Amino acid sequence: MSWSKQLETVQSGMMDFGAALPAVGEGFNALHEATTAEGALSMKHKELQALAIGISKQCVDCIGFHVKAAMEAGATRAEIAETVGVAILMGGGPAYMYGIKALDAYDEMAG
Repeated sequence: MSWSKQLETVQSGMMDFGAALPAVGEGFNALHEATTAEGALSMKHKELQALAIGISKQCVDCIGFHVKAAMEAGATRAEIAETVGVAILMGGGPAYMYGIKALDAYDEMAG
């Protein structure tokens, strides 16, 4: 699986959906920007939280988007790995399998 290609495909689908229902697309984008903005928690830490939730909810596309955003916010592979560990603690074996996908995404996008 190419993470970059997958994210491009999903982003295109999100843009198509946003064109069909602009209020929903704009609302989601506004929510995303508001919740990931720097505050008491850094953007990096918020993206790592989102990644842990994406892993525990078994959302492959969420994993890709939040690994990429966490990297852009300065997250290291070690921080991604610890985030995977927390997700495994909370989500068990399935989170382990999806956590491996998060590390694969990091390695591909870093590489």
